[in-house]
Amino acid sequence: MSSRTLVLGGARSGKSAHAEGLLTDATVTYVATARRYPDDPDWDARIALHVARRPSTWHTVEAPAPSDLPALLTATSYEDPPILVDDLSTWLVGALDDADAWEGHGLGAVERDIDEIVGAVAKCRTRLVLVTAEVGLGVVPSTRSGRLFRDHLGALNARIAEVCDEVLLLVAGIPLRLR
Repeated sequence: MSSRTLVLGGARSGKSAHAEGLLTDATVTYVATARRYPDDPDWDARIALHVARRPSTWHTVEAPAPSDLPALLTATSYEDPPILVDDLSTWLVGALDDADAWEGHGLGAVERDIDEIVGAVAKCRTRLVLVTAEVGLGVVPSTRSGRLFRDHLGALNARIAEVCDEVLLLVAGIPLRLR
């Protein structure tokens, strides 16, 4: 079994459910990177669907700050339960938000966050499954913030893939093994 697996896919491709299915252990640490927004019931409903799908024996760590995720991954031992991070694209949104980078400011902090997460994934000593959106197959976004997100997520995904043993792409619910 691979120690680090990256699961990429587009919107509604089945990437999260597939990643969850890769882990058959009774206990898993599920790191949910999406932040909750008090005035967004649709977002809450999407989160609730993810929660309902997970076994009750899984431990959930909700929305750590982008700077918290590397520490969580590097603090592991070989005996720890597997970790599932869902997902790196919402983690990146948090990093961009925290750095106030949407208008091009604070990008150095985002680059440091990306360096830290890549290093932490490479050093993680327990079974690790990471979920992320694949945004490089679509149109060029018409907004600066859309292009900024797409470019940074594409670079993050490529760097994370370099340190993973297995890379899967979900297309229409079908997993394709890239490595």
